[in-house]
Amino acid sequence: MSPAAAARARWPRALAWVLAAPLLLPVLWLGSAFATPQPDVWPHLFGQVLPAATRNTLALLALLAVFALVPGVGFAWASARFEFPGRRFFDWALVLPLALPGYVVAFVYVGLADYAGPLQTAWRALGGSPAGFPELRSVPGAAAVLALVLYPYVFLVVRAAFLRQGSAAMDAARSLGHGPVAAFFRAALPMARPAWVAGLTLVLLEALADFGAVSILGVDTLATTVYKTWFGLYSLTAAAQLAFGLVGVVGLVLVLERLGRGRGRHAGPQLVPPPRRVLRG
Repeated sequence: MSPAAAARARWPRALAWVLAAPLLLPVLWLGSAFATPQPDVWPHLFGQVLPAATRNTLALLALLAVFALVPGVGFAWASARFEFPGRRFFDWALVLPLALPGYVVAFVYVGLADYAGPLQTAWRALGGSPAGFPELRSVPGAAAVLALVLYPYVFLVVRAAFLRQGSAAMDAARSLGHGPVAAFFRAALPMARPAWVAGLTLVLLEALADFGAVSILGVDTLATTVYKTWFGLYSLTAAAQLAFGLVGVVGLVLVLERLGRGRGRHAGPQLVPPPRRVLRG
Protein backbone atom coordinates (compact mmCIF):
# COMPACT_ATOMS: atom_id res chain seq x y z
CA MET A 1 0.00 0.00 0.00
CA SER A 2 1.37 3.38 -0.97
CA PRO A 3 1.95 6.03 1.73
CA ALA A 4 -0.90 8.11 0.32
CA ALA A 5 -3.31 5.17 0.44
CA ALA A 6 -2.20 4.32 3.98
CA ALA A 7 -2.83 7.89 5.06
CA ARG A 8 -6.29 7.83 3.51
CA ALA A 9 -7.02 4.58 5.33
CA ARG A 10 -5.96 6.03 8.69
CA TRP A 11 -7.86 9.30 8.65
CA PRO A 12 -11.35 7.85 9.36
CA ARG A 13 -10.01 6.20 12.52
CA ALA A 14 -8.25 9.39 13.58
CA LEU A 15 -11.42 11.38 12.96
CA ALA A 16 -13.39 8.90 15.06
CA TRP A 17 -10.99 9.38 17.98
CA VAL A 18 -11.21 13.16 17.66
CA LEU A 19 -15.00 13.01 17.79
CA ALA A 20 -14.99 10.51 20.66
CA ALA A 21 -12.54 12.46 22.83
CA PRO A 22 -15.11 14.95 24.21
CA LEU A 23 -17.29 12.00 25.24
CA LEU A 24 -14.48 9.97 26.77
CA LEU A 25 -12.89 12.76 28.81
CA PRO A 26 -15.75 13.05 31.36
CA VAL A 27 -15.77 9.26 31.81
CA LEU A 28 -12.01 9.23 32.35
CA TRP A 29 -12.33 12.06 34.87
CA LEU A 30 -14.96 10.10 36.79
CA GLY A 31 -12.70 7.06 36.80
CA SER A 32 -9.79 9.12 38.12
CA ALA A 33 -11.82 9.84 41.26
CA PHE A 34 -10.99 6.34 42.51
CA ALA A 35 -7.41 7.52 43.03
CA THR A 36 -8.72 9.36 46.10
CA PRO A 37 -10.36 6.92 48.54
CA GLN A 38 -13.29 8.14 50.63
CA PRO A 39 -13.25 5.92 53.75
CA ASP A 40 -15.52 8.27 55.70
CA VAL A 41 -18.30 8.31 53.09
CA TRP A 42 -18.55 4.83 51.60
CA PRO A 43 -19.45 2.94 54.80
CA HIS A 44 -22.46 5.22 55.18
CA LEU A 45 -23.39 4.82 51.51
CA PHE A 46 -23.12 1.03 51.63
CA GLY A 47 -24.99 0.73 54.90
CA GLN A 48 -27.71 3.37 54.66
CA VAL A 49 -28.13 4.68 51.12
CA LEU A 50 -27.17 2.31 48.32
CA PRO A 51 -29.28 -0.74 49.28
CA ALA A 52 -32.56 1.18 49.09
CA ALA A 53 -31.47 3.20 46.05
CA THR A 54 -30.44 0.04 44.21
CA ARG A 55 -33.72 -1.72 45.02
CA ASN A 56 -35.71 1.30 43.88
CA THR A 57 -33.70 1.58 40.66
CA LEU A 58 -34.12 -2.09 39.76
CA ALA A 59 -37.84 -2.03 40.58
CA LEU A 60 -38.27 1.18 38.59
CA LEU A 61 -36.55 -0.29 35.54
CA ALA A 62 -38.54 -3.53 35.73
CA LEU A 63 -41.89 -1.75 35.96
CA LEU A 64 -40.91 0.82 33.35
CA ALA A 65 -39.97 -1.96 30.93
CA VAL A 66 -43.54 -3.27 31.12
CA PHE A 67 -45.25 0.13 31.18
CA ALA A 68 -43.32 1.36 28.13
CA LEU A 69 -43.21 -1.87 26.13
CA VAL A 70 -46.94 -2.64 26.18
CA PRO A 71 -48.23 0.71 24.82
CA GLY A 72 -45.19 1.19 22.57
CA VAL A 73 -45.65 -2.16 20.83
CA GLY A 74 -49.44 -1.89 20.86
CA PHE A 75 -49.51 1.55 19.28
CA ALA A 76 -46.86 0.50 16.75
CA TRP A 77 -48.89 -2.53 15.68
CA ALA A 78 -52.08 -0.49 15.36
CA SER A 79 -50.31 2.18 13.32
CA ALA A 80 -48.50 -0.25 11.02
CA ARG A 81 -51.26 -2.79 10.37
CA PHE A 82 -54.61 -0.99 10.66
CA GLU A 83 -56.32 1.88 8.92
CA PHE A 84 -58.69 3.95 11.04
CA PRO A 85 -59.91 7.55 11.19
CA GLY A 86 -57.15 9.81 12.46
CA ARG A 87 -54.32 7.32 11.95
CA ARG A 88 -52.05 9.83 10.24
CA PHE A 89 -52.61 12.26 13.11
CA PHE A 90 -51.75 9.65 15.71
CA ASP A 91 -48.64 8.58 13.77
CA TRP A 92 -46.95 11.82 14.80
CA ALA A 93 -49.02 12.72 17.87
CA LEU A 94 -47.86 9.56 19.64
CA VAL A 95 -44.27 10.80 19.33
CA LEU A 96 -44.94 14.18 20.95
CA PRO A 97 -44.30 13.02 24.56
CA LEU A 98 -40.60 12.89 23.71
CA ALA A 99 -40.68 16.70 23.61
CA LEU A 100 -41.91 16.89 27.21
CA PRO A 101 -39.32 16.93 30.01
CA GLY A 102 -40.00 14.14 32.47
CA TYR A 103 -39.86 16.44 35.48
CA VAL A 104 -42.54 18.70 33.97
CA VAL A 105 -44.88 15.74 33.43
CA ALA A 106 -44.15 14.55 36.97
CA PHE A 107 -44.94 17.99 38.39
CA VAL A 108 -48.23 18.12 36.46
CA TYR A 109 -49.35 14.70 37.66
CA VAL A 110 -48.39 15.49 41.25
CA GLY A 111 -50.75 18.45 41.06
CA LEU A 112 -53.49 16.39 39.42
CA ALA A 113 -53.19 13.55 41.93
CA ASP A 114 -52.78 15.70 45.04
CA TYR A 115 -55.47 15.60 47.72
CA ALA A 116 -57.02 18.83 46.42
CA GLY A 117 -56.35 17.95 42.78
CA PRO A 118 -59.07 17.01 40.29
CA LEU A 119 -58.26 13.29 40.24
CA GLN A 120 -58.54 12.76 43.99
CA THR A 121 -61.52 15.10 44.17
CA ALA A 122 -63.35 13.04 41.54
CA TRP A 123 -62.29 9.83 43.32
CA ARG A 124 -63.82 10.99 46.61
CA ALA A 125 -66.93 12.26 44.82
CA LEU A 126 -67.46 8.74 43.47
CA GLY A 127 -67.27 7.33 46.99
CA GLY A 128 -63.64 6.26 46.97
CA SER A 129 -61.57 6.36 50.13
CA PRO A 130 -58.57 8.73 50.17
CA ALA A 131 -56.48 5.85 51.48
CA GLY A 132 -57.44 3.74 48.46
CA PHE A 133 -56.25 6.28 45.89
CA PRO A 134 -53.05 5.10 44.17
CA GLU A 135 -49.95 6.78 45.57
CA LEU A 136 -48.14 8.64 42.80
CA ARG A 137 -45.07 9.37 44.92
CA SER A 138 -43.84 5.79 44.71
CA VAL A 139 -41.79 3.52 42.49
CA PRO A 140 -44.84 2.36 40.47
CA GLY A 141 -45.98 5.97 40.15
CA ALA A 142 -42.56 7.07 38.92
CA ALA A 143 -42.48 4.19 36.43
CA ALA A 144 -45.91 5.16 35.10
CA VAL A 145 -44.95 8.82 34.69
CA LEU A 146 -41.67 8.00 32.95
CA ALA A 147 -43.46 5.53 30.68
CA LEU A 148 -45.78 8.31 29.50
CA VAL A 149 -42.73 10.26 28.33
CA LEU A 150 -40.44 7.48 27.09
CA TYR A 151 -42.70 4.92 25.37
CA PRO A 152 -42.26 6.70 21.97
CA TYR A 153 -38.73 5.26 21.79
CA VAL A 154 -40.32 1.82 21.57
CA PHE A 155 -43.13 3.01 19.32
CA LEU A 156 -40.85 4.52 16.69
CA VAL A 157 -38.44 1.64 16.20
CA VAL A 158 -41.05 -1.12 16.50
CA ARG A 159 -43.42 0.58 14.07
CA ALA A 160 -40.61 0.73 11.50
CA ALA A 161 -39.90 -2.97 12.10
CA PHE A 162 -43.54 -3.94 11.63
CA LEU A 163 -43.69 -1.97 8.37
CA ARG A 164 -40.63 -3.85 7.07
CA GLN A 165 -42.04 -7.27 7.89
CA GLY A 166 -44.67 -7.41 5.20
CA SER A 167 -47.53 -9.85 5.60
CA ALA A 168 -45.87 -13.17 4.70
CA ALA A 169 -45.07 -14.22 8.27
CA MET A 170 -48.55 -13.41 9.56
CA ASP A 171 -50.15 -15.17 6.59
CA ALA A 172 -48.02 -18.25 7.24
CA ALA A 173 -49.00 -18.27 10.91
CA ARG A 174 -52.68 -17.89 10.03
CA SER A 175 -52.41 -20.74 7.51
CA LEU A 176 -51.16 -22.97 10.34
CA GLY A 177 -54.37 -22.36 12.25
CA HIS A 178 -53.30 -19.55 14.57
CA GLY A 179 -55.72 -16.73 15.28
CA PRO A 180 -54.76 -13.06 14.93
CA VAL A 181 -53.52 -12.76 18.53
CA ALA A 182 -51.55 -16.01 18.47
CA ALA A 183 -50.05 -15.12 15.08
CA PHE A 184 -48.93 -11.77 16.46
CA PHE A 185 -47.14 -13.34 19.44
CA ARG A 186 -45.70 -16.26 17.46
CA ALA A 187 -44.63 -14.45 14.29
CA ALA A 188 -44.72 -10.65 14.24
CA LEU A 189 -43.45 -9.93 17.75
CA PRO A 190 -40.48 -12.37 17.66
CA MET A 191 -39.44 -11.03 14.26
CA ALA A 192 -39.45 -7.50 15.69
CA ARG A 193 -37.33 -8.50 18.70
CA PRO A 194 -34.23 -6.49 17.72
CA ALA A 195 -36.40 -3.39 17.38
CA TRP A 196 -38.26 -3.59 20.67
CA VAL A 197 -35.11 -4.61 22.53
CA ALA A 198 -33.31 -1.55 21.13
CA GLY A 199 -36.21 0.77 21.92
CA LEU A 200 -36.54 -0.64 25.42
CA THR A 201 -32.81 -0.15 25.97
CA LEU A 202 -33.15 3.55 25.14
CA VAL A 203 -36.02 3.81 27.62
CA LEU A 204 -34.04 2.16 30.41
CA LEU A 205 -30.95 4.28 29.76
CA GLU A 206 -33.04 7.44 29.92
CA ALA A 207 -34.58 6.27 33.19
CA LEU A 208 -31.17 5.48 34.68
CA ALA A 209 -30.05 9.04 34.01
CA ASP A 210 -33.29 10.71 35.07
CA PHE A 211 -33.01 12.97 38.09
CA GLY A 212 -35.83 15.50 37.88
CA ALA A 213 -38.91 13.26 37.67
CA VAL A 214 -37.85 10.82 40.38
CA SER A 215 -36.85 13.70 42.66
CA ILE A 216 -40.26 15.33 42.33
CA LEU A 217 -41.94 11.98 43.01
CA GLY A 218 -39.75 11.33 46.05
CA VAL A 219 -38.11 8.14 44.77
CA ASP A 220 -34.45 7.62 45.67
CA THR A 221 -32.53 6.07 42.78
CA LEU A 222 -28.87 5.75 41.93
CA ALA A 223 -29.04 9.02 39.99
CA THR A 224 -30.45 10.96 42.95
CA THR A 225 -27.88 9.30 45.21
CA VAL A 226 -25.09 10.90 43.16
CA TYR A 227 -26.64 14.33 43.73
CA LYS A 228 -27.24 13.77 47.44
CA THR A 229 -23.71 12.47 47.93
CA TRP A 230 -22.33 15.63 46.39
CA PHE A 231 -24.57 18.22 48.03
CA GLY A 232 -25.72 16.29 51.11
CA LEU A 233 -22.51 14.57 52.16
CA TYR A 234 -20.34 17.27 50.54
CA SER A 235 -18.16 14.74 48.76
CA LEU A 236 -17.67 15.47 45.09
CA THR A 237 -15.14 12.64 44.88
CA ALA A 238 -17.55 10.00 46.19
CA ALA A 239 -20.27 11.37 43.91
CA ALA A 240 -17.91 11.00 40.94
CA GLN A 241 -17.16 7.43 41.98
CA LEU A 242 -20.89 6.68 42.15
CA ALA A 243 -21.40 8.27 38.73
CA PHE A 244 -18.65 6.08 37.29
CA GLY A 245 -20.51 3.08 38.71
CA LEU A 246 -23.60 4.26 36.82
CA VAL A 247 -21.51 4.28 33.64
CA GLY A 248 -20.72 0.65 34.35
CA VAL A 249 -24.43 -0.09 34.73
CA VAL A 250 -25.04 1.56 31.36
CA GLY A 251 -22.37 -0.67 29.84
CA LEU A 252 -24.09 -3.72 31.33
CA VAL A 253 -27.42 -2.63 29.85
CA LEU A 254 -25.80 -2.26 26.43
CA VAL A 255 -24.29 -5.74 26.68
CA LEU A 256 -27.68 -7.18 27.60
CA GLU A 257 -29.21 -5.31 24.66
CA ARG A 258 -26.67 -6.88 22.32
CA LEU A 259 -27.43 -10.33 23.72
CA GLY A 260 -31.17 -9.67 23.48
CA ARG A 261 -30.95 -8.75 19.81
CA GLY A 262 -28.98 -11.86 18.97
CA ARG A 263 -27.16 -12.47 15.72
CA GLY A 264 -29.92 -14.09 13.74
CA ARG A 265 -31.82 -12.42 10.97
CA HIS A 266 -35.29 -11.57 12.18
CA ALA A 267 -36.68 -9.62 9.23
CA GLY A 268 -35.60 -8.96 5.69
CA PRO A 269 -36.03 -5.77 3.72
CA GLN A 270 -39.60 -5.07 2.69
CA LEU A 271 -40.07 -2.47 0.01
CA VAL A 272 -43.88 -2.61 0.03
CA PRO A 273 -45.52 -2.05 3.44
CA PRO A 274 -48.10 -4.67 4.43
CA PRO A 275 -51.72 -3.85 3.63
CA ARG A 276 -53.56 -2.26 6.52
CA ARG A 277 -56.79 -3.73 7.81
CA VAL A 278 -59.53 -1.10 7.76
CA LEU A 279 -61.29 -0.63 11.09
CA ARG A 280 -64.85 0.62 11.04
CA GLY A 281 -66.89 1.37 14.07
